[in-house]
Amino acid sequence: MAPPGWLRWVAWALGLAAVVGPLLAPNDYWIGVMARICLYATLALGLNVVVGFAGLLDLGYVAFFGIGSYVYAFLASGHFGLHLPFFVVVPIVVVATAVSGLLIGAPTLRLRGDYLAIVTLGFGEITYLLLINLDRPVNITGGPSGIIGIDPPALAGFTLSRNTEYYYLFLAALALALIASVRLRHSRVGWAWQAIREDELAAKTMGINTTVAKLQAFAMGASFAGVGGSFLASWQRSVFPENFLFTESINILAMVILGGTGNLLGVVVGATLLVTLPEVFRDFQRYRLLVFGLMLMVLMVVRPQGLLVTDGRREEQEDQAV
Repeated sequence: MAPPGWLRWVAWALGLAAVVGPLLAPNDYWIGVMARICLYATLALGLNVVVGFAGLLDLGYVAFFGIGSYVYAFLASGHFGLHLPFFVVVPIVVVATAVSGLLIGAPTLRLRGDYLAIVTLGFGEITYLLLINLDRPVNITGGPSGIIGIDPPALAGFTLSRNTEYYYLFLAALALALIASVRLRHSRVGWAWQAIREDELAAKTMGINTTVAKLQAFAMGASFAGVGGSFLASWQRSVFPENFLFTESINILAMVILGGTGNLLGVVVGATLLVTLPEVFRDFQRYRLLVFGLMLMVLMVVRPQGLLVTDGRREEQEDQAV
């Protein structure tokens, strides 16, 4: 179903604002905040494939984010003496994270709900511990010190160095992620995911191969995280295990739920709010996260379905209310 006319106009207005955003930003710091919005919106769209489209609760999503960052660091830094070009490394990272998504998805196919959440949570914690401890006897990840001196993106002799340049790179990636998400949602596999989300047994009875569909959801969501990991590593010029704590998974999941599970524009809005509001309340110093948390609580009480809801989700929630 096509979105309402007003929603299309809102989407176009937000797109235009995003393009001219750096010209209106008061300083370079806020351009960096806008770049982080694009980065986390891309990550949230990937998690939305798993949680919003397929209905699989994944609490270890940050593991794929970390794997993508470290694979990029291995291939584009002096850590192993490899300095491959950015646009060669990113496809390799996408494949590597997609494979890792298949590996974590395969043993969890029989699980659902809370049990699936616990297993994926364990996967995220195991990945974090490996990043810390794989520095001996052979130094693979750099341990707690991470990997530094990562190559920035370069194209035709031009090397990205400013936040504005990274912002437009991240914005282009976000636009591609949105297009891919729209195509996936209305594809054959997208309808299979939505059928599994609503009733897995009914979907299996209708002839949907739920095993393959779930694996596709995990792999696709992980590949989005891999792209985000590559961008983070190239932007920071370094990666550390502390970048991939469990709280990052919760933060990204909150973006999906706050914006409206399954709604693409809502996910982007959720990412924008969760990245921007802590910066707005930075003057509160130690109390800023308390104020931020209280606002989230109020918002979820007033509108638990999220800021924007897809038609299918709206009908489902109305049926549950009845």
